[in-house]
Amino acid sequence: MVLLDLQFPDGSGLDVLEVLGADTPSSRIIILTVVEDEEALLKALKIGARGYVLKGIAGDDLVSVIRSIAAGETYVTPRIAGRLLKEMTDSARRRADQAASDLTEREHGVLELVANGLTNKEIGERLFLTEKTVKHYMSNILDKLQVRNRVEAAMLAREKRML
Repeated sequence: MVLLDLQFPDGSGLDVLEVLGADTPSSRIIILTVVEDEEALLKALKIGARGYVLKGIAGDDLVSVIRSIAAGETYVTPRIAGRLLKEMTDSARRRADQAASDLTEREHGVLELVANGLTNKEIGERLFLTEKTVKHYMSNILDKLQVRNRVEAAMLAREKRML
């Protein structure tokens, strides 16, 4: 278990984290810092930190965090977690908006028919396309909208008023 502050005089806290993670991959590294920096947090977690705790945390709470990380969990202060979740949600919305504008006219048409409950075969018949071609369009739509299936695509289309 390693408690590491990112605030080094030369600014090398993330570099130290990277070296520690590479040299001792089994170590559990917790960032204990005064810095509420989401960018630093994300970098630290990507490099391998298992926790990000602000200095000033109560001793009992720190012990609890250490125990949970020793048990394989990850910890981020609730306030930072809330801000990160909001940013991730906002970012996902922006990507969905961009993806919607990336759909071709034909893909919009196929998506509208999917949202109306038609099968690939029925869409093909309506648009004079083979079922295989409709499947190809659906694959492109799912990729562009970053959704897993046609139901999610239809729900997103309705939510974003793409139809």
